[in-house]
Amino acid sequence: MFDAIAPRYDLLNRLLTFRLDVRWRRRTVEDLALPTGSAVLDLACGTGDLCRDLDRAGHHPIGMDLSWGMLAAARTDAPLVHADALRLPTPAGAVDGVTCGFALRNLAALEPFFGELARVLRPGGRIALLEVDRPRNPLLRAGHSVYFGRVVPFIGGLLSDRAAYLYLPRSIVYLPGDPELLHQITQAGFTDVAKTRLSGGIAQLLTATRNT
Repeated sequence: MFDAIAPRYDLLNRLLTFRLDVRWRRRTVEDLALPTGSAVLDLACGTGDLCRDLDRAGHHPIGMDLSWGMLAAARTDAPLVHADALRLPTPAGAVDGVTCGFALRNLAALEPFFGELARVLRPGGRIALLEVDRPRNPLLRAGHSVYFGRVVPFIGGLLSDRAAYLYLPRSIVYLPGDPELLHQITQAGFTDVAKTRLSGGIAQLLTATRNT
């Protein structure tokens, strides 16, 4: 189903975030903190937004996604690869960085994913993982719940299958809490593990460095 709605999902995402995603992606590339010319995998690359930002920053991105629909709709000059994020077709220690935007909540288990990131990164390589989050402020959290629980599915239903968009807010609850999430990244072989809350806590950026 997702391949069929991929281009419309991307349009909906742009409309609903009111270009907040632009600032979030730029922050992701900035906090990746890699030298110009670094080789960076962008996992769950979607239509290639992060690939374009990485390219503008002077890096060499390679987009990877499991969805043929997303890859077909991609708007980037970066190489694109159909790949499973848990079984990347990349040699060990081959890349300098990994980015991923809004895909963690789609994984049944995060430990294998973090382990695969550690495998493909060179020692000292960096990850920057962008994901939605739940605001700590009660008022913001209530508004966030209404927005993603009702507004997003309603507008999504006008464009496609409403049931597909009901999955978006429900998927957030499957992410572990902050201590467990950061612990899992550390246990996979990373140091300097940090979480940054963005836009009042409606998004989060997870960064870390591969152990040397």
